[in-house]
Amino acid sequence: MTDSLVLSAITNWGPRFVTNGVDIADFTRLTSSIETWRGWCREWSQAGEEHRLLGEAALASRQWLSAGTHLAQAAVYFHFAKFLFVDYPDEMHEAHAKAVECLTMALPYLQPPGERVTIPFENSSLVGILRRPISDVPSLPVVVLIAGLDSTKEEFRTTEQLFLERGMATLSIDGPGQGEMEYELPARSDWEGVGAAIIAFVDTRSDLDGSRVGVWGVSLGGYYAPRLVSGNPRYRACIALSGPFQLGEDFDRLPDLTKRAFMVRSGSATMEEAREYANTFSLADAASSINCPLQIIFGAKDRLFSAEAAYRLQSSASGPVDLLVLENGNHGCSNLSYRHRYQAADWMQSQLV
Repeated sequence: MTDSLVLSAITNWGPRFVTNGVDIADFTRLTSSIETWRGWCREWSQAGEEHRLLGEAALASRQWLSAGTHLAQAAVYFHFAKFLFVDYPDEMHEAHAKAVECLTMALPYLQPPGERVTIPFENSSLVGILRRPISDVPSLPVVVLIAGLDSTKEEFRTTEQLFLERGMATLSIDGPGQGEMEYELPARSDWEGVGAAIIAFVDTRSDLDGSRVGVWGVSLGGYYAPRLVSGNPRYRACIALSGPFQLGEDFDRLPDLTKRAFMVRSGSATMEEAREYANTFSLADAASSINCPLQIIFGAKDRLFSAEAAYRLQSSASGPVDLLVLENGNHGCSNLSYRHRYQAADWMQSQLV
């Protein structure tokens, strides 16, 4: 009999897996065979290994396109092996290392290719993936992609493609408490400094247009993105997908897996400390400093965050706001991806291109 944590992962995030690169047959096979949370990482890692071996075989045969596809898909599987597996850190770290390795191997063979970059931040460096569409334009607008509590840059290939196809470069980053940075910097509520560091990095690149920078963030990244642009006139546009307005108000309704991940990735010693820390993740003071055009997307049936967050952000922001609330949308609206992903990419294109 499948345990409650596995059922929670499937119920809350199922459509997201497929939208972000997991083969539907693999998803069905894996989720029907995993009975306990303890076996989650092992089973997903085994599936990731299949795709990694296909990628390495394609490399050996000099089939570059196939190699890039297989290795990038392997990275997604290893990512989902570790995404909320914080109770077993050794296994989580091993799966995460393989996700990073597979994506790094894939980057030269993606269409368009990608580049691993580092962004100086405080006493450390953020890690990102930069991709540029094939273009004769020497300096392109760029969209910064911000993950949430359990997503990372390894999960963003399908989202990147939406912007790349419309003539925008993409910069997917692991920020504090995310991906490669979660072992060095805890999750933090103030992302204005991260936003400044990203702009400073963009200014070092002659192939990116620092006057045309937008941001897209999902889940907790839908909170980070508005914080990142608040008070910073360098950002031209922001998309907030399913982000909380005040995380502390939603904390007790979060799935146990999410609460435990927040406790670990925020560096909190106890769940009560994590609950208190979540109260600092608030847009109440920052929203009035959001002056750039803002698109807010939310699902009315979001189980993690109250849809009221969308209306509060809409009424608090100072700049123009485009609001899309999907009546049957889940968290991240991944069950209705066709209802918002292309619209969001078109909206960003209208702001930057």
